[in-house]
Amino acid sequence: KQEIDIQALEGVDTIVHLAGAGIADKRWDEARKKEILESRTHSTRLLFDTLKQSTHQVKNFISASAIGYYGFEEPDAVFTEESNAGKDYLAHVTKQWESEADQITTLGIRLVKIRIGIVLSEKGGALAEMTKPVRWGVGSPLGSGNQCLSWIHIDDLCSLFAKAIEDKQWQGAYNGVGKTWATNAELTKVIAKVLHRPLWLPAVPAFVLKLILGEMASLVLTGSKVSNAKAERSGFTYAYADLEKAVAQLLGKK
Repeated sequence: KQEIDIQALEGVDTIVHLAGAGIADKRWDEARKKEILESRTHSTRLLFDTLKQSTHQVKNFISASAIGYYGFEEPDAVFTEESNAGKDYLAHVTKQWESEADQITTLGIRLVKIRIGIVLSEKGGALAEMTKPVRWGVGSPLGSGNQCLSWIHIDDLCSLFAKAIEDKQWQGAYNGVGKTWATNAELTKVIAKVLHRPLWLPAVPAFVLKLILGEMASLVLTGSKVSNAKAERSGFTYAYADLEKAVAQLLGKK
């Protein structure tokens, strides 16, 4: 949509903006890459323009972002909210996305940006896709298997957004990741252990994934270590800090 009905904002003091085309839903051709970028930047700009041009009671704006902001060129670095943006495609997208969100602060509105990591959920995303081949008995790590995944349980991510809404001291960027990170191989082994399934196959070679996925293969072949220290210092506590317990809870092996 190219406009927002201002009446929909009547009595609203907080906006939570989560819009954006799924980065893993389709192969990345130029048209899809443009859609991924513009679905984020244009929707954020539309909200800014609407707020700027109207009378409203909005005092808080909570924006989704992504740890893709940091890029995947430095696998051994530990990224904090103060780290520089990366230089790859997803970093480019996320940097522009956040730049649009930053304009909200010029209206005197509190802005929090949650840089979301790898979300573990039973309803979709990385865990659901990694679980399928394990259930079928053909599970294996991807590429080297050593790429680090900065993961977070879906319940903890929801609690993080709730904290951002409620705690008026929160401002700026916060990494939406858990207390630890895990390699692709470690997560695959945990899934197999929880499901009591064997891992027989060798790792899927990187070149095979690149043939199948093209540029999008970077989503599964690369990773980054992202710190949660700022959220913890700000009083956030995790319900699921342990990877195996998180996976067991999501896969119904409580």
